[in-house]
Amino acid sequence: MRVIGLMSGTSYDAIEAAAADLTLDGDTLLLRPLGHLSVPYPHEVRDLIAATLPPAATTTQAVCALDTGIGQAFADAAERALRDLCDGDADLVVSHGQTMHHWVEDSTVRGTLQLGQPAWIAEATGLPVVSDLRSRDVAAGGQGAPLVGMTDTLLLRALPGAPAALNLGGIANVTVLAQGAEPLAFDTGPANALLDAAVRHFTDGAAAYDEDGRRAAAGHTHPELLRILLDDPYYRRPAPKSTGKEHFHLPYLHRALDALPTPAPGPDDVLATLTRLTAVTVADACRAHGVTELVASGGGTRNPVLMRMIAEELPGVPLRPSDDLGLPSDAKEALAFAILGFLTAHGLPGTLTSGTGARRATLLGSITPGRAPLRLPEPAAQPPRLLRIAP
Repeated sequence: MRVIGLMSGTSYDAIEAAAADLTLDGDTLLLRPLGHLSVPYPHEVRDLIAATLPPAATTTQAVCALDTGIGQAFADAAERALRDLCDGDADLVVSHGQTMHHWVEDSTVRGTLQLGQPAWIAEATGLPVVSDLRSRDVAAGGQGAPLVGMTDTLLLRALPGAPAALNLGGIANVTVLAQGAEPLAFDTGPANALLDAAVRHFTDGAAAYDEDGRRAAAGHTHPELLRILLDDPYYRRPAPKSTGKEHFHLPYLHRALDALPTPAPGPDDVLATLTRLTAVTVADACRAHGVTELVASGGGTRNPVLMRMIAEELPGVPLRPSDDLGLPSDAKEALAFAILGFLTAHGLPGTLTSGTGARRATLLGSITPGRAPLRLPEPAAQPPRLLRIAP
């Protein structure tokens, strides 16, 4: 089955599209990547996302406009992927949409909202679309995140020791395969969320992120600010757990700065401290589960200062990109959602109960038919246990 996966993370900088040929061979899922591309959001859609994300107030009109605008942007990305990556021939599109709210109360996820009306994608491509993949896991008592845990687990099972996969998006998450334990996946805390918010604030919107970590490299970690940030109860909660920009946003950072007994540090020192925060919280999570190797992906891997700090915090633990295992780090999440849609189409669960905390593993998502009558494959006889990347 040829599947297109679409993903936009909490950094909402662009829509990532990836295509792959997927085949089940016994307990092995064979994936042959066909390429990936990145499609920036139209400026007006990106600005509306920024103006609507928590803790901002919003209206149902804005939510409706976003559902349409994001859906149209995802449809454009799907059309490009169908044309440029698949030569016009694909079977299924899987759309994560744009997370606008992840509703957590007392460590329990009450609901999750991803916008981007899939009808626009189905109409533009003529293909069936699997969307809204998180809600079913939430309904089964799970966190609804991180859903990349299934792909990580299938990929890491071939590695010795206690390997872990790290994704550095707006939020950082890890999947750990510890010896003698069920796979565990959870959000460790912010990756780019606070960094990006701080850069926009300090530059009055002129810059969206700390390119190559240059400003963090020019600053120094502020010990007291780091102590205040690390005092957040989230880090002490047991996994499975998830979080988002509903928690880690600019007012959150302002509160931490206001709590300092001394004058606030300069912008570069704040950025250095936020970068160190991500490195420390990732490292703490890995040490707690005896991780012996870390395989990284996501936009944060392009920040050499962040990657250096993570390596400093985890001496003796090899750190390498998922590209080394054949899975392009820039396309990993889009490919992960392509895999989840493939599993849904074949009647297979897309979650691990140990990864999300759900009562049971569930089929994920809702299916929007394409132009032709909906025809799904015969249900698969068994779920995959391993992922093999074909050249």
